[in-house]
Amino acid sequence: MKVSIQLRGQTYTVRSDQDDVDLHEVARYVDARMREVSGSTRTLDDYTIALLAALNIASDFRRLQRQVDTDLSDLDRELAAATLLLESEAGGPDGDETDGAGA
Repeated sequence: MKVSIQLRGQTYTVRSDQDDVDLHEVARYVDARMREVSGSTRTLDDYTIALLAALNIASDFRRLQRQVDTDLSDLDRELAAATLLLESEAGGPDGDETDGAGA
């Protein structure tokens, strides 16, 4: 799929093999990050602005990736604890309840 996007006032035609990616939305995000970088200093060329924006985006991605990994580990621990609690309440891992009355 070919799409025309704009970055810093220039139009680019890009191609993507992934239909589920909204390239316009991605381009708006990248353009906004490039504007953030260029707003902090007026002396950078477009290449440097793009490079710094890419580094900022990659840094954000890694931070979010680490947060997701931490959250998944926390969920795994909570699930294991809940499973143990349920198993103990049910009388064991096989669900064999013993009421102590004898068979």
